[in-house]
Amino acid sequence: MSQSERILVMAHAHPDFSLGGGEIAAYNLFNAYRQDERIAAAWFLARADLGAGVTGEISLRREDEYLWQQASMDNFRMKARHQASLTGAFADLLRALRPTVVHAHHYLHLGLEFLRVIKTVDPTIRIYLTLHEFLAICLNDGQMIKAGSFKLCEQSSLQDCHRCFPDKTPADFWLRKHYFQRHFDLVDGFISPSEFLRQRYITWGIPSERIVMIENGQAVSSKLPPRKLAANESRNRFAFFGQINPYKGIDLLLESLMLIPAEQRQNLLVQIHGANLHTQSIPFQEKIAALRAPLEVEGVLQWVGPYQPHELHSRMQAIDWVLVPSIWWENSPMVIQEAFVCGRPVIASDIGGMAEKVKDGVNGLSVAMGNRLAWSTALQRAAAMSDDWDLLTSGIRAPLNYGQCADAHLQVFTRMASRQSLDGVQS
Repeated sequence: MSQSERILVMAHAHPDFSLGGGEIAAYNLFNAYRQDERIAAAWFLARADLGAGVTGEISLRREDEYLWQQASMDNFRMKARHQASLTGAFADLLRALRPTVVHAHHYLHLGLEFLRVIKTVDPTIRIYLTLHEFLAICLNDGQMIKAGSFKLCEQSSLQDCHRCFPDKTPADFWLRKHYFQRHFDLVDGFISPSEFLRQRYITWGIPSERIVMIENGQAVSSKLPPRKLAANESRNRFAFFGQINPYKGIDLLLESLMLIPAEQRQNLLVQIHGANLHTQSIPFQEKIAALRAPLEVEGVLQWVGPYQPHELHSRMQAIDWVLVPSIWWENSPMVIQEAFVCGRPVIASDIGGMAEKVKDGVNGLSVAMGNRLAWSTALQRAAAMSDDWDLLTSGIRAPLNYGQCADAHLQVFTRMASRQSLDGVQS
């Protein structure tokens, strides 16, 4: 890796305004690049909605950080809404910064065309794209769940996608796939935060040698000490952290609690540290309200509410288990790695990126996805643990820290660039 490397990190949002896992991972990696002595310069460009509409303007947020008031028209073609700014403000920024690498962490809200603009401005700029979900594969918000239901989709096909979206023909989906793939041809290499997602994209059409797995980095931190137990107390405090929406399994979790006999239910406590319930559909909000009310009255459930990233450790200090009951595949849930940093075992659904990171009986418990009875049983089993909990915490492997994550990326950039140079010579 040359010390003259100049890296522009791009993301679909800025953590100052949005706390999703993708933008947080991108921002943390940007800061790690800045601190790496092998990097001459690093910048962060994030899409933002500043309340003025989609103006296409790019403005300075703080030193080396920029906001782009951009949006995408729809998920089908993923075209940028403000076309003029692609060859205007964005191209001007590229010419001014002169990056040697653009590391993009998404194209949602940005559109796909920026990939082509980069190569038009300077064909020598290398583009690396971190894929945080399945949006290129699945029109249903990249969830790989059948539209109108919560049935998991194992693999996309033209006919299956047409059945989910009958207003689009199989030919439309063929065109969509090839439109995405032609833009992806401009990318020098892909990063996946999980092997599960990597394999899905290989099946979809990205050559295996062009996509590597690197987990998202976490802050350097020692494991939190175990929660102090009273005499005869067990590890019976659980918590959910993250966004609240129909795919995260909160309703399933609350229904699982209700399956536990009332007397036994009093032996455990579940906390919900979640955000954005108010942005969900009214029927979903009403369902959650009806489920939580009796549990809160019993004292079994505490609805703590949203949190800032710097508050996470103090909140995890007070609990024993982190719950991830998602009913969709997930990619690389940030909360699992955050729990492991804190030394808290995880109870998670047994599919996708969750199954990849949570090994049953090693660093947590794996539970049948969507199975309320299985979740009810798992909660009771975990709540009775003491010594077994100690064994699970000892099985937790520390995730990559920010610096290690940046180093892994830089090694990949160098390796892929060398291979491309060799391929060019041989051709």
